[in-house]
Amino acid sequence: MKMQLIQPFISAADSILAHALDGPTKIGDLSMEEEGYRPKGFSARIAICGEIEGRVILDMDSATAARVASALAGYEVNESEQVVRETLCELANMMIGNAVTLLNDHGYEFKVHPPEVHTGEEAVRGTSNTEAMAIYFDTPCGRVFVNISMRYNLSRQPEHDAALK
Repeated sequence: MKMQLIQPFISAADSILAHALDGPTKIGDLSMEEEGYRPKGFSARIAICGEIEGRVILDMDSATAARVASALAGYEVNESEQVVRETLCELANMMIGNAVTLLNDHGYEFKVHPPEVHTGEEAVRGTSNTEAMAIYFDTPCGRVFVNISMRYNLSRQPEHDAALK
């Protein structure tokens, strides 16, 4: 996995979380995962396809998700309220928006799909030739996890190389 595909997502997550939650974030351990990702509670998965492809998962436990939604809504939110899911998707959209701007600036062409919310414990599986990078951020509202699985679409790589010449 190339760090040039991963770093924009890490930077965007750090920036968006710090700004949206009005406090410092601390980046935790980075780890590589070859197995499926098991969400902690509420997660939003965004798929990307084109010259680069993969997915990004923004994930947090239920209590953290409610605190994040409360912080952004300006009032106390219950874990079961729809605003928790909507907040998670909005944070994921903001994070992806910042990251894809950086990737677009490097000439990559791809499509970003809308976030899909998952609340179960079913693992999100990758493909046999794709590994994922997992990282967490300690925020004022609790720990937020980001799981990134990106790779070059090898069938489209010659198009990208030619466009950069």
